[in-house]
Amino acid sequence: MTKSALQIARAAYQPKLPQALKSHVKAVEGAATQSVANQEEIKKLFPNTYGMPVIKFEATDEPVEFPAMNVGVILSGGQAPGGHNVISGLFDGIKKLNPANRLYGFILGPGGLVDHKYMELTADIIDEYRNTGGFDIIGSGRTKLEKVEQFEKGYEILKELGIKALVIIGGDDSNTNACVLAEYYAAKQYGVQVIGCPKTIDGDLKNEMIETSFGFDTACKTYSEVIGNIQRDCNSARKYWHFIKLMGRSASHIALECALQVQPNICLISEEVEAKNMSLDDIVTYIAQIVADRAAQGNNFGTVLIPEGLIEFIPAMKRLIAELNDFLAANAVEFAQVKRSAQRDYIIRKLSPENSAVYASLPEGVARQLTLDRDPHGNVQVSLIETEKLLSEMVATKLAQWKEEGKYTGKFAAQHHFFGYEGRCAAPSNFDADYCYSLGYTAAALIGNGKTGYMSSVRNTTAPADQWIAGGVPITMMMNMERRHGEMKPVIQKALVKLDGAPFKEFAARRDQWAKETDYVYPGPIQYFGPTEVCDQPTKTLQLEQGKVK
Repeated sequence: MTKSALQIARAAYQPKLPQALKSHVKAVEGAATQSVANQEEIKKLFPNTYGMPVIKFEATDEPVEFPAMNVGVILSGGQAPGGHNVISGLFDGIKKLNPANRLYGFILGPGGLVDHKYMELTADIIDEYRNTGGFDIIGSGRTKLEKVEQFEKGYEILKELGIKALVIIGGDDSNTNACVLAEYYAAKQYGVQVIGCPKTIDGDLKNEMIETSFGFDTACKTYSEVIGNIQRDCNSARKYWHFIKLMGRSASHIALECALQVQPNICLISEEVEAKNMSLDDIVTYIAQIVADRAAQGNNFGTVLIPEGLIEFIPAMKRLIAELNDFLAANAVEFAQVKRSAQRDYIIRKLSPENSAVYASLPEGVARQLTLDRDPHGNVQVSLIETEKLLSEMVATKLAQWKEEGKYTGKFAAQHHFFGYEGRCAAPSNFDADYCYSLGYTAAALIGNGKTGYMSSVRNTTAPADQWIAGGVPITMMMNMERRHGEMKPVIQKALVKLDGAPFKEFAARRDQWAKETDYVYPGPIQYFGPTEVCDQPTKTLQLEQGKVK
């Protein structure tokens, strides 16, 4: 296999570990815990794994004998930088417990467990993947583990391979699955431990015990580099407004972190749009006004950051989409017989007055997309809506109207970008390389201490890595009940941007200045070698949340 010079150099990097994990560890238990909400329902659903204490690992001089055991690992959901280091940390951690321990990887996600597709991960395989991006060591998948037949099918192969512990590396849904599986195996007394690891570039799997999900740091630095490059181009050509959509599904953490890093002229935060009950026209007017104000200063250029899930957070759009979903599900046959050219008018006639007006205001391409592309559940696939084009088109229309009224004299030309997949498999930053390795090593310590239904937790992450605090948090502690596909289900509570949180407050205090001035910051590419203040910095989000901004 041909390797780049950077790949070869990175293979030699030894990730930093919390001090407590460098020798023998003992588990120190805290007080009993409870779920964030719906305590009675969650307790009833998880009688064997509810109320367990938070675990903190401390160094000890007393070595402990660990019998040999086999461990399984699954990569679940979308990729995130650092997954390979979680696996290498887990591998090194279980080998330290007992050199005879073996690690098996299930191929292409949870489906590999159910379909009995696996491979043993040996030292030579692991060494090929240390400090690299991607999930290609065993691949990933989105199979949901929620049916008894799946649990039993999985148990068959675990029993056959002598696997006594399973580590599921994933986001909120994947770790919800891990919790359900842990409870099932505990109830059946199968003797299989299940441990989760917090992964998602979206940054929405976090709480007081999980300070950040892995991959968020690298993805945001990757996007910020490219946005910085665009801003440099933007400030050089001085003739385009760049509308940049950023991955992040529901939460706006990525857009907010990138804004703090690059200081764009405009950044929309979905959670604020919802809280202020903003309409699509309110958003368009807000952007158009900043464009007009900059044009008045002779600046017909700028950057706009847009979170992927924005459309779902605009209350009027949310209501329109809900009615459309119901209407098209009930009238699919009739709608299919309407001529394509007449479909828009047909929908406008059939919707309630409020939703009809919103639908009529949309550009034709977006309106059509809302009626055509459904997912398997019959819902609009909002992530496919080109929000960046929708907004720029509507801003152009508004500016043309203002020009006729003499309110605007500038020129407006737009460029469009969507940054998503570019950041999911980037080579991990030093922070993510260290954090992920520590998460994997901590998962091994949780296994060694006989725990199940826990998520690996590494805290104090704005300090140097040797001062990080390793431990475990019961997954039930993060759960609440939510409506999914028409029924109430236990899920890990998603962490959206807090409008009273330090990161958003810092952004809100500075955005008016960024809107008027061309105050761009150019972070440049991720640095792996050099001064610690360049190479090892955590995200602005973490620094602000922990009051560590210099």
